[in-house]
Amino acid sequence: LLVLLGLGGLIFAMGWHRYLTLEHLAANRELLRSFIEGNLLLSLAAFAALYAVTVALSLPGGAVLTIAGGFLFGWVLGGMTSVVAATLGATVVFVIAKSALSDVLQARAGPWLSRFRDGFHEDAFSYLLFLRLVPVFPFWLVNLAPGLLGVPFGTYVVTTFLGIIPGTFAFSLAGNGLDSVIAAQQAAHQSCLAKAGEGGQESCPQGLDPSALLTPELIAGL
Repeated sequence: LLVLLGLGGLIFAMGWHRYLTLEHLAANRELLRSFIEGNLLLSLAAFAALYAVTVALSLPGGAVLTIAGGFLFGWVLGGMTSVVAATLGATVVFVIAKSALSDVLQARAGPWLSRFRDGFHEDAFSYLLFLRLVPVFPFWLVNLAPGLLGVPFGTYVVTTFLGIIPGTFAFSLAGNGLDSVIAAQQAAHQSCLAKAGEGGQESCPQGLDPSALLTPELIAGL
C-alpha cells in the first residue's frame, strides 16, 4: 500500500499522468514503432507494466493505453496484453482492499457499498461478471468493492479477466485503425498551415479529435 501511494504521489508530482493522451501517442508514434521493431518482447513487457501500474493506481488513461496497445502491437497482441495487464492491476487493488484497507474503507464507504452487497452475496460470479461487461460503475470502484465485500480471490480474477475482454478488444480494434486517422489529421493540419501563412500555428492547432476515432474498426469491435 505504501509503495502504491508513493508511486501515485510521484507520478502526479512529476506530471507524468499527462502523457497518457492520444496526442502524445500520435506525436511519438514513429519513435515508439522503431523501438518496438527491434525490441518486441521488452516493449510488450514495458507496456504491460505501465498498464498494470496505471490500473493499480486508478490513474486516468486506461482507455488510451488500450487504444495504444492495438495501435502499436496490433489488435490481437495488443488486446491480449491489455487484458492480462488490466487483470493484474485490478488484482493488486483487490488484494489491498481485502487486507490492508478492508476495515477502514468499510467504515467510511457509506451507502454506495450497500448497492453492491446484495448482488455479491447472492451470486458473486454472475454479478461481478455483469459489472465488468456493462460499465455502469467506474472501473476503479468495481476493483475496490469486491475486496470489501468478501468476494473470493479466484472468482474476482476469473470474472475480471473474462468480463473485460469484449470492451478491451473493441478499443484495441479502434487503435488498430488509428494510423489512418492520425495521417488524415496531420494532413489537414499541414493544409491549414499552408493556407494560413504566417501565424498559422495559432489558427491551426494540432491535435487529435476523439470523434475521429469512430472508425470502421471501432464500430466492428463494438
